[in-house]
Amino acid sequence: MGEFSMQDAMKEFLKKSRLKNGIQALKIEDVWEQIMGKTIAKYTDKIQIINHTLFITSQVAPLKNELLFQKEKIIERVNEALGEKIVKDVVIK
Repeated sequence: MGEFSMQDAMKEFLKKSRLKNGIQALKIEDVWEQIMGKTIAKYTDKIQIINHTLFITSQVAPLKNELLFQKEKIIERVNEALGEKIVKDVVIK
């Protein structure tokens, strides 16, 4: 059996584990402000990734409208921040 670094072993474990989605959901919450900026992060109530879909919840109608126009850019930025293509769609509520 070959040698693995702790980082490689953890990546392999997460790849095969059901914990991966939960960890990525937490990671997106941590980097949301960096990805979208302080103003958008401030008025975003909830962010979830469920089955490759990013759900964004906000009570601010103009923000919802703006996010609708930026769906492709949001998908691109989130996937870049997570380091893999996790998000395939965005739903704004």
